[in-house]
Amino acid sequence: MTPRDHESVIAHYKTLPPAQRRTIARAASATLRPELVRVESQLAMDRSPGALAAVLTGGREMQAPHLDLIDQAFVDMAAGRCDRVMLTMPPRHGKSRRASRWAPLWYLRRSPGHRMMIASYSADLADDHGRWIRDAINTWGDDLGIQLKLGSQAANRFDIVGGEGGLLAAGIGGGLTGRGAHIDIVDDPVKDMADADSPTMRKRAWDWWTSVLQTRLEPVGAICLIQTRWHEDDLAGRILATERDAWRVIDLPAIADSSDDPLGRAPGEALWPERFDVVHHAKTRKRVGERVWAALDLQKPRPPEGGVWKREWIETARINAVQFSGLDMARIVVAVDPAGGESTVGDETGVIGVGRDFDRQLYVLADRSGSMAANDWGLAACRLALELKADAIVVEKNYGGDMARQIVTQAWEQLRREGVTKGLLMPMILEVTAKVGKRLRAAPVAQQYEQQLVHHVGEYPDLEGQMVTWVEGMDSPDRMDAAVHGLTELADPDQLDTLPTDTDDDRFDGRR
Repeated sequence: MTPRDHESVIAHYKTLPPAQRRTIARAASATLRPELVRVESQLAMDRSPGALAAVLTGGREMQAPHLDLIDQAFVDMAAGRCDRVMLTMPPRHGKSRRASRWAPLWYLRRSPGHRMMIASYSADLADDHGRWIRDAINTWGDDLGIQLKLGSQAANRFDIVGGEGGLLAAGIGGGLTGRGAHIDIVDDPVKDMADADSPTMRKRAWDWWTSVLQTRLEPVGAICLIQTRWHEDDLAGRILATERDAWRVIDLPAIADSSDDPLGRAPGEALWPERFDVVHHAKTRKRVGERVWAALDLQKPRPPEGGVWKREWIETARINAVQFSGLDMARIVVAVDPAGGESTVGDETGVIGVGRDFDRQLYVLADRSGSMAANDWGLAACRLALELKADAIVVEKNYGGDMARQIVTQAWEQLRREGVTKGLLMPMILEVTAKVGKRLRAAPVAQQYEQQLVHHVGEYPDLEGQMVTWVEGMDSPDRMDAAVHGLTELADPDQLDTLPTDTDDDRFDGRR
């Protein structure tokens, strides 16, 4: 077989479907088989960034369904089927490694005459990506079929032998001098929450986006924006507000929260459960707080003061213990939202004391929430009921069924045996079945706050933090849920008319 015939056979082999190629490979001669193995490796690397990574690392590079979506986005950009891609997903899920390292390496191998740009909030971060790609070419250049030009191998700028192709890395706000780019990658345009909250820094990023980056793109070029969301008006947010229809948006929260999830996940399912399961995310949420969790992990940024409650409503209506001491309460209840309900936090039970006076003003009196086992929260609720002389304990029972009533009853009996109850009758147990109502209940209660009908007696930082950083559509935390249950119970103006008339244990008298 002449060299030309050999090349013709190889070229034809590449066009065949996988099943036929496998048949030919099994029948190939000992001389031809190594060449076919090499061809198969080349075909695999051509397929996608993830496939290239698997070949070069011997299968050690991680792969997951959400990374498949990134691979497909770059395949489509390279083929001209898509020119705007936005990737929003949580930290530590491999998006930058795949989209800002393996994908550019794959693209430069596929199109060595094209140029790429990578920009990040700092030049150092962009240089890190450039350095990784440069070193990968030096390491695997023979397999990739590309080499770097001598004298053009800096981490922030290098060129490919044999054409005009190469890569430029820069920080956002800096210049992108030189030739244009066929693919621009903007990865992590926002440094942190402080920059995201700064109108000046947001304007700086937007001005750079419009006046610098957009002017460097080739006529048939594409842009990929990779971001974890910090603010409603961050770079991704402003793009979505002005040109959403022009973009392919791959929005993947850490925990699925809608029925149209790009991966087809059911609500509540983790994005990468093999690495970060629901329990891990629950711990993360507790550590970082509601605002950071919503922005970085769920890709649903919101203003610092939230979208339902406003801190000024709480502050304006707040009273102190001295002011409260002159008031008579018509009712007081303790509300409990056990751990393990709708919220993915799942390790804290809300135990909140609330009251209502005869003018139908509402009061938050105590917050005894915390991470507690069932018997412990039962005791905490009963002790708070004794302390406040509450007439009822309101318990959310969606996920506990009859257990909620049993837990409270057993806890009261334990306190009775210990002599703590001092002969008082057990408060009524009012079981709340929230159904779809946790989120729907919250808005009317927030309206009561807006109308200055709810007063916090003292300060409750954890509860108030949950309130002012919560918006509808997000999982609602347990302290807030408990407060909503209690205030909903008391806000009904006809509630007193429905109470038992033969109560003689002073549960409705003399409270301060």
